[in-house]
Amino acid sequence: MTNFFDAQTVDIIIRLGMALVFGMFIGTERILAHKTAGMRTYALVAMGSALFIIISIIVTSSFSDKTVFDPMRVAAQIISAAGFICAGLVFVRKDGITGLTSSAGLWVSVGIGMACGFGLFKLALIGTIFTLFIFIVLWFVEASFKKSKFFRQIDNQKD
Repeated sequence: MTNFFDAQTVDIIIRLGMALVFGMFIGTERILAHKTAGMRTYALVAMGSALFIIISIIVTSSFSDKTVFDPMRVAAQIISAAGFICAGLVFVRKDGITGLTSSAGLWVSVGIGMACGFGLFKLALIGTIFTLFIFIVLWFVEASFKKSKFFRQIDNQKD
């Protein structure tokens, strides 16, 4: 029996673990913002997309001499599936649209997971930091902008 924790297995654990952690960070902010999709959802989406990328890498290397396989096809399908999940978060009501930011955040979490799957940890970290910046810092900027006199004048002109 071969050693379970060989170099490939350790690499897979690191890639999946990084995706899980980065997704969890974004989900934590969503919990603090009292949103439905939280830590577990974002962690699962990021880790799941990393898992599919890792599968495509392994399949590509395993069958490269037998068939033509493009790992980017798998990545494209992950993005399509994510769009389906994200669409379920958006609700149109009489008073407006809800869930759009959570949906976009979940979509970005897919990209972060894919980056981890490909082993692009710096890219995944930068994407996580920027996503948290958008969720946290820009929320305050947007809230103060909406309270400003200028915004209220523009909003009143629409009516």
